[in-house]
Amino acid sequence: MNRRKAPLLLAFVLLLAGSALLVFKTRPEPASSPEAAPARAKAPAPVGSQGFSAQGPWAPADGEQAREAGLERPEKDIVSYLRSRYGAHIRDPHTQMRMLEQLMRHFQKLNPTGWEADLLAVLKQAFPELYDELVQRLHQRLDYEKWVKEHHAGLKDKPEAERRAAIWEERTRLFGKETAEKIWVAELRNLAVSDSLKAIDALPNASVGERMAEYKKGLEKAYGENSQAYVQAHQQELMNRFLDLGSVQKDLGTLPPEQRAQNLRTIRKEMGLDEEALQRWEDLDRVRDTRWEVGSQYMSEREALAQQYSGPELEARLTELRARYFSEEAQTIADEEQSGFFRFTRPRQWGRN
Repeated sequence: MNRRKAPLLLAFVLLLAGSALLVFKTRPEPASSPEAAPARAKAPAPVGSQGFSAQGPWAPADGEQAREAGLERPEKDIVSYLRSRYGAHIRDPHTQMRMLEQLMRHFQKLNPTGWEADLLAVLKQAFPELYDELVQRLHQRLDYEKWVKEHHAGLKDKPEAERRAAIWEERTRLFGKETAEKIWVAELRNLAVSDSLKAIDALPNASVGERMAEYKKGLEKAYGENSQAYVQAHQQELMNRFLDLGSVQKDLGTLPPEQRAQNLRTIRKEMGLDEEALQRWEDLDRVRDTRWEVGSQYMSEREALAQQYSGPELEARLTELRARYFSEEAQTIADEEQSGFFRFTRPRQWGRN
């Protein structure tokens, strides 16, 4: 190795070791990527394009199945559990639907053919004053599931705007407009944010800061007085959605390193990250920058070798090259290349990889 590259590669090795401590220290959500985010994030349940799934927005989210263990009790305890968990908001259609979905999963597992009678018996004990309304809500839910199953193939093939219109027409017919909007409130908000992001991405000649300002306006419009709390709870997901915009990546890619770093800091700060988290992100950015620089040098040398050698001779020299650049990670790089994946030829996503 020539003397010019030695300090850079040494720094790369040290930074990789440091990044492991960085990621561990921040206790991110479990992820398969070694670049797990330094800021903890809580992602919402999937919505939007999956809204025409038969399960709707009520499939169990992360941790939901564990909380549903409250149903694994004698009947009287189930009644107490339902009152305790749902009683405070039981008149809200979305709460009603979440409870009914939970009960459906529970009783269908216990009694696949007679589950509905068992479910209704528990409802009558738990919320007798709302029994008729809850029965109606259950039947609406079952009718909606039937419609989704019958029309799923056709809906999937429709353009997004037509699919969305058809779904909402049926929801309004079955539930009524006001009730449907309350049940699918999370989806409506998510769609509003998605539409806002599309408009932001199309803004001509806007800076990263200007796009972020519009993004925050869109979040405030979608979530109202709860926008700050929502952003705080979903920092990582919201930040990634913004960074994934082609216009934002293009703008960041054209900036000098110092300005790009400042823009990334501003984006993260606008998403509510504190000073400690901002510093961890900046440290991780430096690790990533070094990794990409080393990767670029590796690919240049790899290409030069491929032009001079072939067969076993080429593979032997590539093995030596990978060991020199990547040490313990060399075999992983070799396996990736054997499968046709070259990590350093993929696009650089600033703030993401």
